[in-house]
This record gives sequence, structure tokens and C-alpha cells, in this order.
Amino acid sequence: MATINPTEGNVVAGDQRPEETIGFIGMGHMGLPMAANLVRAGRHVLGFDLVPAARVRAAEAGIRVVDAVTDAADASTVITMLPSGAHVHDAYASGLLDAARPGTMFLDCSTISVADAARAHDLAVAAGHRSVDAPVSGGVGGAEAGTLSFMVGGDPADHAAVSPLLSEMGAKIFHCGPPGSGQAAKICNNMILGVSMLAVSEAFVLAEKLGLAHQAMFDVVASSSGACWSLTSYCPVPGPVPTSPANHDYRPGFATALMAKDLSLAAEAVRANDVDGPVGLLAEEIYRRYRDEFGGGDDFSAIVTDIRARSAGDS
Repeated sequence: MATINPTEGNVVAGDQRPEETIGFIGMGHMGLPMAANLVRAGRHVLGFDLVPAARVRAAEAGIRVVDAVTDAADASTVITMLPSGAHVHDAYASGLLDAARPGTMFLDCSTISVADAARAHDLAVAAGHRSVDAPVSGGVGGAEAGTLSFMVGGDPADHAAVSPLLSEMGAKIFHCGPPGSGQAAKICNNMILGVSMLAVSEAFVLAEKLGLAHQAMFDVVASSSGACWSLTSYCPVPGPVPTSPANHDYRPGFATALMAKDLSLAAEAVRANDVDGPVGLLAEEIYRRYRDEFGGGDDFSAIVTDIRARSAGDS
């Protein structure tokens, strides 16, 4: 089988595949900085994305852009960072699994449903490969800084095998259990995040109505029982946390569309498992409505602006 020599940039004969060669499929807002960190760590990255602009940015970051998704399979590990479970399954079915050598590690860092993660795992294993789900937390900033948290679902031996690679893209790696467990941890975490951001945003709008300054509100709550990450690290109003999207016109960060998607996965799991979860279901409804009305391109913390607009009237 011919292989791509990532150093020379051409195809050479032979059966050797450098262990540091990584295939990376999906180089969007999260995938591109993750792949770029692998390049900085000394890996040879074969990148594929359907979007021409993403391909250009990837090449500028030192990633060898390949012409077909199957070309990215000529690697020891193939990482997927895609919008949905359907996209992951489509990539696998498009010849990616068949093109990879037996025993290739398929590492899916997308955020998809537990059921879709289980199916992706089964497809990879049936094709003679290894498979791990490892969704991430930390947003674009974490991806750029290499400080992401990875929630890993897979066999212990596979978790150990991918941990050195994940450490080149992130700061924290958690083995959550068997295949699919990483996705379970991710959707539970983001249900908490979505709910807490709504609570913090509603509280700030209430504080405004009561004449309480943003900074005073922040100082009290950040030092009291209401403190949480949505307040102390990602405050939804300008001023108290200079690095928060609120101080940068609500540029993501973590886009509203992604939060709506993650909450929909959580809502799906709540219903499928007969959980009495009205708060999580309401959070999904609120973010879905906001995404549908405003497009979902701003940061999810911008929900405070919608709450404020809906609260307009006599004080």
C-alpha cells in the first residue's frame, strides 16, 4: 500500500506508517486549533475538511491538507471532530474505515449522542480497528491554548494508548468508563452549564431591575454560595470578567448553536431514560428558541441579552 510521506508531501511506496502521523477530519473552530497543537507537538497531521476556507487555514497552520477523507486514514490514529453523529457515521461509511490499516485507532472528539457514539464504536471495531470517544470541554479558547478537558469512553488499554496524544491538545483527561461514557459525561456537564448560565443571566437582569451594579452583584455572588463557572469565568455581562465573551461583543467562545445542540442531546437522553428533568428540558427549549430567532452564531452567554429584552417594561 502506498503511503503519504508527510515530510516530503508526496506518495511513496512501502508499508511503513510513522506512528506520529495523525489523520484529522473536521478542521472548524475547534478542530483546527486542536490539529495545529498536534503539529506544534511534532506530529505529522493529514487534515481533511469539506469547507475550502477551512482547508486554507489548515494549510497555513502547517497541516498537510489531503484531497479526500480516505487519504486521512493513512495514519496511526484518525481523529474526527464533526458536527453530529450522522457526520461521523457518514465519514466512516465513505470508505474511511476500509482505507485504514487494521488496528488503527479511531478517536472521535465530536459531541454526539451516546447511541451514536456506541454505533460509531461498533462500526470501527467491526472493521478491525480500535475506537475511543473523547468529547471535549473548554471551547475555542481551550482548543487554542491546548487546555481542553477530554472525557474518554473506551477500554482501559485504549484510554492509555490515546492519553499521550490527548495531552498534546488538552490539560485534563478523564477516563469515564466503557465506550459511550465520554459522551454521557459531556452531555451531563453541558446540561449543568446551560442551566447555570440561564440562572446567572436571569439573576443579573433581576439585579439590574433592582438597581444593583454589575460589579457589586459579581463581587457578592462570586464570594458566596451562588458562585459557579458561568459567573466567575464566563460572566454574561460586560465588566467583571475581562476575558469573557460579554466583553468582546459575545463572540464565541462556545456558540449558541452548539449549546442548543448539546442541550438537545441531553434532552434526548432525559426522555429516553425516563428522568424527571424539567429544568434541563426547559433550558433546551430556551436555547433552541434563541438559536432559531437569532441564528446561533453568538456566544451562548448572550442569552442574557434575550432575557433582558423579554424583561423590558415598567420597572
